[in-house]
Amino acid sequence: MMTESNPYRGIGHPLSDSLFQILRREILQGTLHPGTKLSEQKLSEQHGLSRTPVREALHQLESEGLITTIPNRGAFVVGLSTQDIKDLYEMRRANEILAVKWAIDRIGQEELENLGEAFEFMEFYTLRGEVDKMLNINREFHEQIYRAAHNRMLLQTLTTQQYYLSQTREGASYLSGSLTVVLEEHRNIYRAFLNKDREAGAEAVAIHLDNARKRAGNFS
Repeated sequence: MMTESNPYRGIGHPLSDSLFQILRREILQGTLHPGTKLSEQKLSEQHGLSRTPVREALHQLESEGLITTIPNRGAFVVGLSTQDIKDLYEMRRANEILAVKWAIDRIGQEELENLGEAFEFMEFYTLRGEVDKMLNINREFHEQIYRAAHNRMLLQTLTTQQYYLSQTREGASYLSGSLTVVLEEHRNIYRAFLNKDREAGAEAVAIHLDNARKRAGNFS
């Protein structure tokens, strides 16, 4: 039985989804190492949940390939290999180039203004050298492009890929000394939207993602 102190109470999402998000983050960040056994009973006791939402969360993790279930032995963490991460960068690059092209063709005026506002915040946080806030608004900038492409399947795919990479990269890929470079890369992307130049936008985002991969390290 859940108590008032249970962190899953009243958050507006199914309990299994909340546990899934916690475990997924811990796997991607390396807190839960490959080979770690995930016991339904221990997870149930640790998080104050019944077996049902725990089992559902494990099924979600298995559907994403982050854990594997071995008959008569239980569930074990698989995580992401270095090759998996390299592949993720390649897939995100291809998908985001497509998203930028579609978004430049389909973006509405209000969406364009919101993108411009996000870029202005990037300028502000760059001048202040606030890395964490720059990272957050950077993610928002890209997510606005995904939404402006007006394709729900591409939105879901890119949002997931971006989340995976943001959790698995070693520390922030945008160190203080790189903020101005990152800002200029986004300026080129935003300028392509203002000019309605889909080819320039595709080139700008490709350069940005290639450089982001290099800044993340170990995955070039």
